[in-house]
Amino acid sequence: MGHIIAIVGGKGGVGKSVFAANMAIAYQLNFKQRSLIVDLDFQSLGDQNIILGMNPPKNIVDLTKTQVPQWDPKTLAPFMMNHQQGFSFIGAPREAAVAKDIDLDGLGKFFKAATQIFPWVIVDCGSGTEPHALKALEQATLIFVVTTPDVIVVNQTRRIMSKIQELLFPPEMIQIIINRYSQTNLINPQMIQKNLGKSPFFAIPEEAATCEASLAKSQPFTIANPGAPISRAFSDLVRRIDQAKMLEQLAKLNKPTGTAKKLEVIQGGASASIMPAPTDGGIISRSRSAPVDPWTAMKLRVHRALIDVVDMKKMNADMNDPRQKDVLRAKTTKAIVDVLNKEDLAQLCPTREHRAQLVKEILDEALGLGPLEDLLADDTVTEIMVNARDQIYVEQGGRPGLSKVTFTSEQQMMNVIERIVTPLGRRVDEKTPYVDARLQDGSRVHVIIPPLALRGPTITIRKFPKKRIVATDLVKFGSMTQEISDFLRACVEAKLNMIVSGGTGSGKTTLLNVLSNHIPANERIITVEDAAELQLGQDHVVRLETRPKNIEGEGEVSIRDLIKSCLRMRPDRIVVGECRGGEALDMLQAMNTGHSGSLTTVHANNPRESLGRLETLVMMAGLGLPLKAIRETIASAVNVVVQQSRLADGSRKVTHISEVVGIQGDTITLQDIFVFKQEGLDKNRKIIGRFVPTGFIPKFIEEMEAKGMKVSRGLFVAK
Repeated sequence: MGHIIAIVGGKGGVGKSVFAANMAIAYQLNFKQRSLIVDLDFQSLGDQNIILGMNPPKNIVDLTKTQVPQWDPKTLAPFMMNHQQGFSFIGAPREAAVAKDIDLDGLGKFFKAATQIFPWVIVDCGSGTEPHALKALEQATLIFVVTTPDVIVVNQTRRIMSKIQELLFPPEMIQIIINRYSQTNLINPQMIQKNLGKSPFFAIPEEAATCEASLAKSQPFTIANPGAPISRAFSDLVRRIDQAKMLEQLAKLNKPTGTAKKLEVIQGGASASIMPAPTDGGIISRSRSAPVDPWTAMKLRVHRALIDVVDMKKMNADMNDPRQKDVLRAKTTKAIVDVLNKEDLAQLCPTREHRAQLVKEILDEALGLGPLEDLLADDTVTEIMVNARDQIYVEQGGRPGLSKVTFTSEQQMMNVIERIVTPLGRRVDEKTPYVDARLQDGSRVHVIIPPLALRGPTITIRKFPKKRIVATDLVKFGSMTQEISDFLRACVEAKLNMIVSGGTGSGKTTLLNVLSNHIPANERIITVEDAAELQLGQDHVVRLETRPKNIEGEGEVSIRDLIKSCLRMRPDRIVVGECRGGEALDMLQAMNTGHSGSLTTVHANNPRESLGRLETLVMMAGLGLPLKAIRETIASAVNVVVQQSRLADGSRKVTHISEVVGIQGDTITLQDIFVFKQEGLDKNRKIIGRFVPTGFIPKFIEEMEAKGMKVSRGLFVAK
């Protein structure tokens, strides 16, 4: 019986294909036994042909679709090329469309027969996670994961190893090869071991000149230059495998079957159960992983069992249908209970409450947002910040703190992310590793994943309150006084153009929502947002949301495009969620051309800075307008700036209400109407202060009075 050795690459460009080819040749040269190289890397589609200098007339896809009673050297001959040095090669197709036609059953039959013909079958498996590659892994005796001493590559290698471990392959059969290693590398084997949780098996030295010369000649360096240090390293590798009787020992291990189906289920949306490799610090470390506790271990076992008994991929697809949710939850709950009935829960779940909690957590992970479900249901939590799978911070009462809940695995986090972004027609992957999205209740979500996030997927959720916040709520919270609330309402009804300014997390969007709800119900409102968050109570509302690029890099619709579009939709009011680019110019032009009463927000720390921010954003439109023209446009378009701030004690308050009076020379004139004055701290370290008028009577009061609106001038008397 021969052995299959599967070669997997943690990331493209690690030299996996070159490693596979030269290891097969090194075996043949050292032991004088014919080895077989099979190219299953359908991302590269023919790299092995260049490395080996061989172009078989047929490929592995042709082989799997051919019906023969039994594979033997004679029936394999049309699909296989034999090299004069004594090894054989079966290549990959050269076109992606052809690769899709591979017959997985035929591939499995071929691998079983190949071990009867060849002592070593070296399979180049690409990333190792495609269904055809998993067929090779199922029948492999040994899996080599090739990495390089590079931070990003090691990060990706960890992800690949986690996926393989999730499919229950024995850890002993997964071995790490460090390629292109040099003593001068900053990333040494100890760091790699620390971050991958496994000691590297072998290191191949860096020898760029030899490799480049052999690739230029389409001749493996173990043949072209057998005396080179890198060629001798491959000889040492194959002899080490043989002397340790490694393949004979690994062949006795029990390996999983049906892995392709399981991976398809996991990637399609089922809750995951990857056991992450332990790490602790280091420059590549993601989080301080503790040993898996019995509770989490039980959840992992139930998840694995669920994959076998429930079609989770179909069920998760049906979760978008509200009518099916209750039915699906009932079916899944029954499946979970059936699995738990086969487990010994006496010590883990001594009471009925413990058992119910376990079922709930598994159900949330299978069909919901996992550990985030309880945090989203907690009305005291205003923000959720997932730094890593086992480090979730929440904001309560304006102050952040570490939560006790954790994700079971990074794959589970990715499943939750997919459930969030997929219904919105958005995507997040290595090509687009960050995305803005929203939950069904309107809560804003930002996601960023590896390779940009080195500690694993990161999720930030700004929760949207279940009850729509109105002006009276802000008065009750102390964000403003009733007099200021009435004044802002009058400004909105008088169709003044207003800018809500504030820092991140200061409550700009909430205040914008409150102000927007003061717009009269008979006016047509059009909202424009990146991720729709505003919830207006009026009926005559059109909501527009931007669209990112599709997978081909086309189809993007920006806020600028939507603002230009909404100008043709007869809006009475335009409400833009946030100006953060060239759309500020379009917004100002709309305010100046008959769309009075428009509202938007900008990031700034005070009213004066907000005007400077607007100048910068207008410049980003790229029209080359002179600064004086920009300032004149701002001065004529904006009437009121409302500054919202988050104070040191976590409270959010309206700290300034200022009027844009006009422009004098090159300076925009700004005058405060109301300000919040801090006067100290109470015994609980809460800020004490009061809202005071400055004594300035805004110029637009006369216009408001001319429209029949009554505003008491005593409101502006300095106190």
